[in-house]
Amino acid sequence: MSDPAPLTIDNPGQVASTAPPAPGRSRRLSDRGLAVAFISPAMLLLLAMSVFPLLWSLYLSFTDYSATRGGPANFIGFGNYTAILTSAQVHTRALTTLIYVIGAVGLQTVLGFGIAYLISRRTHGRGVLTTLFLVPMMLSPVVVGLFWRFMLDAQFGVVNSMLGSVGLGQVEWLTRQRTALISLIVVDTWQWTPFIMLIALAGLSAVPKYLYEAASIDRASEWFRFRTITLPLVWPLLLIAVMFRAIEAFRLFDLVYILTNGGPGVSTETLSFHIYKVAFLGFNTGTASAYGILMVLVVIVLTQFYLRYLNKLKEG
Repeated sequence: MSDPAPLTIDNPGQVASTAPPAPGRSRRLSDRGLAVAFISPAMLLLLAMSVFPLLWSLYLSFTDYSATRGGPANFIGFGNYTAILTSAQVHTRALTTLIYVIGAVGLQTVLGFGIAYLISRRTHGRGVLTTLFLVPMMLSPVVVGLFWRFMLDAQFGVVNSMLGSVGLGQVEWLTRQRTALISLIVVDTWQWTPFIMLIALAGLSAVPKYLYEAASIDRASEWFRFRTITLPLVWPLLLIAVMFRAIEAFRLFDLVYILTNGGPGVSTETLSFHIYKVAFLGFNTGTASAYGILMVLVVIVLTQFYLRYLNKLKEG
């Protein structure tokens, strides 16, 4: 039996292509390494812009650090927290903030849901009306504050001019304690009612039509349809919108700074504006940091209770 004929290679490059890569050649990243490479820049930015300032503020809240005083900060424990929680001024600012949050968010919820309900019943021009109502929400709060400050001016404002044309007296909207906080609530309502309206309109559009058709067959009244069909199905989504607006209203600063600067007196000085005065006018950085940490804790705790209520409502 003859030996097998030797294998001949016509193209030597074919064998070279199946050889393993040279040790110096770069290898492809694994899926895990590629994921880390893409996520790392965002994580580093998040740590630098959010986590580190929060941890640094937490450290400063236990010290008497001041931005204008030289030397290291002295550790004072819970001294800043004790002073804040026992201060009558803080209680007054907290009450002002609470009145503002309840008034503004409550008014926005009623108006926003009412407008969304009326728009959802229209068949023509719904898109145009929705776009027009969303215009205030698109504006910057600083622009809105300047706009309304000129409109509410006691001498040259458009609002007082309209009141004078119908025989009513002028009102000092931003310089009287009784009307300054109401003016803030009205301005915030004008700007952020479209937010509630938009979410409520999305919820109303998702209500199944066959439920209304069945109610019509049973000759149910309009109030019965609203009470038993519309409101129960839209209510959870509306509560989420209320939660977002309450958090935003709780940390209100820009409108107060532009419209009233906390005045007259301290009648419109919210907690956020008070923190600004403590940090950047009084330069008590440690105390201001303690204010900020307490506000974060209040928001977290209240949000957790609120979310538990939403989960129970969903399960029920």
